[in-house]
Amino acid sequence: MSGTDRAAPLLIGVDFGTTHIRALAVTTDGRVVADGMASTPIDHPRPGWAKHDPEALWLATASALRQAVDGVDDPRRIAGLAVASVGEAGVPLDAAGRPTYDAIAWFDTRPERECQRLAESVGADRLSAVTGCGPSPMFGLCKLLWLKANAPEAYGRTTRWLNMADYLAWRLCGIAATDYSLASRTLALDLASGRWAEDLVRQAGIDPGLLQSLAANGTPLGPVTAEAAAATGLPRDCMVGVGGHDHIVGALAAGAWRPGTLLNSMGTAEALLLALDRPVADPALPRAGYAQGAMMLGRPHYYLAAANFTSGASVDWLHRAVGAEIPHDALIAEAEAVPAGCDGVHFLPTLRVGNPPHPDPVARGSFVGLYPEASRGVLYRAVLEGIAYEARQMLDGMLAGGRAPPIASIRAIGGLSRNRLLMAIKASVFGRPITVLDMPEATALGAAILGGLAAGVFPDIDTALAGLTGRQGEIAPEPSQTALYDRRYGAIYRRLRPATADLHAAIVAAQGDDQD
Repeated sequence: MSGTDRAAPLLIGVDFGTTHIRALAVTTDGRVVADGMASTPIDHPRPGWAKHDPEALWLATASALRQAVDGVDDPRRIAGLAVASVGEAGVPLDAAGRPTYDAIAWFDTRPERECQRLAESVGADRLSAVTGCGPSPMFGLCKLLWLKANAPEAYGRTTRWLNMADYLAWRLCGIAATDYSLASRTLALDLASGRWAEDLVRQAGIDPGLLQSLAANGTPLGPVTAEAAAATGLPRDCMVGVGGHDHIVGALAAGAWRPGTLLNSMGTAEALLLALDRPVADPALPRAGYAQGAMMLGRPHYYLAAANFTSGASVDWLHRAVGAEIPHDALIAEAEAVPAGCDGVHFLPTLRVGNPPHPDPVARGSFVGLYPEASRGVLYRAVLEGIAYEARQMLDGMLAGGRAPPIASIRAIGGLSRNRLLMAIKASVFGRPITVLDMPEATALGAAILGGLAAGVFPDIDTALAGLTGRQGEIAPEPSQTALYDRRYGAIYRRLRPATADLHAAIVAAQGDDQD
């Protein structure tokens, strides 16, 4: 490393994910200098529930940051930092900044009753028209309603509710704000005006004062506090900036903000993000589980989104089920030897909830077409094909009726995009080439870019993105497999969710009866 390089500023991006917290120290052109990682602390007190201890979250984040800082030759070079996180999760705090309750995880299903009541009191169509999202128990407003109904003492002491990235940024610099992409996941943002929908929130029975001020991505919040510097090793003059929702921040790093560009962000959960010039006024979209949102970078950047909430989670589940000690590459090799179509075995990757265009809070996963000789390679390939079919079904719904611009290109990021077999299957199922970006930590990189904006390292976002270096590769569809997958998708896969919906609902109802 030259003397000039040693003097150049460094940036840190934090990616708070479902399973891990990653801190990445990078140069201004995106080269990784050091990183750190910690497991995301989480507790599952009962079926369907998942929660985080806020203090444990901070300690894990501080540990990941300390690892990254310790890997830097001179920590004084670290100029800026921002945090990206999962959406739909937040920390309630009292007037002294103490948590009043645990953070309810994004995928926790306990606010189902509150979601139903919200849809009745405010109106599902009004919620959709104002926020761009249909009612779902995962959104922040539903979690606040659950807190008010089930932990009234804690709710009564709550004076602010911080989305996860907001909370970690607040622990770093002592200043609270939220961005538009995380606000888009609360069911409380007026998407058209770019303001909190205060009348809607009041009608729901929640004090709008709990919601933090909105700020553009990359807005400087403040320098690292003495307490945070001691915990992380960060220099006191490191500027903390406004971060955002993980998938959206990853899309920023991937350069996927041009209308007609589809980003496939692939992790524990999978997101399809389609950039738009303006929101789409179609009430059928939120009814089908699709969501819209915005990021603010000089001007609003809108997007249409769909999520498979258990995409990577399905792969991890099967890996554990057949033997976690088996190398993942060995499973992929076995699945590569299985013919496309898996001899008729299909998998429905809805392990927690239903995905668009079939949203359902009680959906479950299924294998269909099993036979005695089905090997673990067959099962593994069926899971990958199910994930690809599900992504195509979500995309078809996004594009139906000319709702969104035609797809000009597909770009893939995230840890699951490194699964070579899955990406080959997905290209053939889509019938389109997919550009896989060599940035498995795109979310952390995007957060680092926002930290650079906050610190004044970059004059604007275009300059920051233009300077990034990185590799990419294109995966083309295989024509014969595309034809086979087209037949299977139309004749079988599209019928699986409607065919199993009543059965899955009965299973969930029976489980509830067993617990009573």
